[in-house]
Amino acid sequence: MKKFGRSSEHRAMLMKSLVTNLILAESIKTTLPKAKEARKDADKIVTIAKKGDLAARRLAASRLLQPKAVKKLFDKIAPAMKDRKGGYTRIVKLGTRKGDAAEMCILQWTCAAELAAPAATEEQAKEVK
Repeated sequence: MKKFGRSSEHRAMLMKSLVTNLILAESIKTTLPKAKEARKDADKIVTIAKKGDLAARRLAASRLLQPKAVKKLFDKIAPAMKDRKGGYTRIVKLGTRKGDAAEMCILQWTCAAELAAPAATEEQAKEVK
């Protein structure tokens, strides 16, 4: 595990924050080393969520910062990943940041189209009414 120049508590909270924001926003922009570490936690939490029982929900709630992230994980993300056996996230490199030349990337779910599709159909249904 990389230390990122932080204490262990700060590192743990950083990873919880990155994974929670990945679930809520479905895509986050961060540095490459942070994305590689957050990817590990995100893949593990999706594996937990695919079980779908109460114990899994409680375990996910202990590892995420917001209750709505837990709800979205179990209602949208885990069902979209049910047929995958791993590799739930992808990293897209963006190049270096101008200020400090840190290598930047986007961390996103591999099934981004499946996650966006139900939201689009709900919006279309509202427009029809």
